[in-house]
Amino acid sequence: MTFAPKILNDEDLKGLGLTPSDIVEAIADAVKAKAAGALITTPKSVIQPGDGRYMMTTLANGDVTVVKAVTVCPDNPGRGLPSITGAIMVLDAHTGECLALMDAEWITAVRTAGLSAVAARALAMPDASVMSFVGCGVQARSHLELFAGLFPLREVRLSGRGQANIDALVAMAEGLGFRAVVCETPEQALDETDIVVSSIPITYTGAPFLDAGLLKPGALAVITDAAKPWDRGTFGAFGTVVVDDREQEAGMPEPMVAAERIAADLTEMLDQGVTLAPGPRAFMFRGIAVGDYALAARAWTQVRSRPS
Repeated sequence: MTFAPKILNDEDLKGLGLTPSDIVEAIADAVKAKAAGALITTPKSVIQPGDGRYMMTTLANGDVTVVKAVTVCPDNPGRGLPSITGAIMVLDAHTGECLALMDAEWITAVRTAGLSAVAARALAMPDASVMSFVGCGVQARSHLELFAGLFPLREVRLSGRGQANIDALVAMAEGLGFRAVVCETPEQALDETDIVVSSIPITYTGAPFLDAGLLKPGALAVITDAAKPWDRGTFGAFGTVVVDDREQEAGMPEPMVAAERIAADLTEMLDQGVTLAPGPRAFMFRGIAVGDYALAARAWTQVRSRPS
C-alpha cells in the first residue's frame, strides 16, 4: 500500500495552537531525552557557497526521525520570498516511511526562540524586567512572545535598521503591556539591560559593534546570529558561556568562542547544571537538531491525534 505523507505549510503549523509553554517544554523534554540517550542527533551540517547564501541540515532520531534542510537567502525579500526557506521531513523511526512534510520557516523561528528560552530559565536573573533586542525581525518577535511568559518584563528596548520591523516589534511590545524604547545606538540597548537578544542576519559582513563589557553583572546575552555583531575581543567579560552543542561548535569552520571558555552546552546544563561565575552570561548558539526535532515531533503528534 502506498502511504501519502501529510503536507503541512507554515499556516497549518501555526494553526495547531501550540502555546509558548508547549514550545518551551517540548524542547526541554527533547534535550533531557538526548541526555538520557533516548534521542540521537547529529551536529548540523553547513554550506556557505560564498555568495551570501547559507545552507544547513539537521537530523534527529527518537520516537520519529526528523530531517530538516534550510537555506538562508538574503536576496529573497527582493523576490517577494521569505529569507529563510526549507522543508522538514518526519519519518517513521522504524520503517523510514515519510509521515509528514512540513514548511520550515515557522518551526525554525520558534525553535530558535524556544532554545533561548530553555537556556534563559537557567542563565537569566529570575527578576529580569528589561529586555533588549539588537535586530528587530522575526527572531526578535519570536523571542519576545516566549520570554514575555517567563520573566516579569516591564520594558523592551529596540535597536535595528528596518523601520517596518521596528514598528512591528514596538506594537507587539506595547500590546503585551510593556514600555517600548527605540534606542538611538546599540550601546543604549546593552546599558543596564537584564536580557539582550542579538539576531541580525547571519550573512552580515560589516564590522562588529557590540561590546560585551557594557553588560552589567548577571545580564544574559542571547546570541542567535553566530556572534556576527559582537566584538569577540570583549568576550572575556562573560563570566559564564553556554553553547547549544559543544561538539557541533568545535566542528564549525569559525567557532564563536574558544573551547576552553565554554562552561557547558545545553544538554550538559539541563542534565548536570552549571556554576554561574561573576559577570554577565552568554548563550551562544547556532541551532541544533534537538530543537527542530522537538517541534516537528510535537506538531506531528498533534496532527495525528486529531480526528480525520
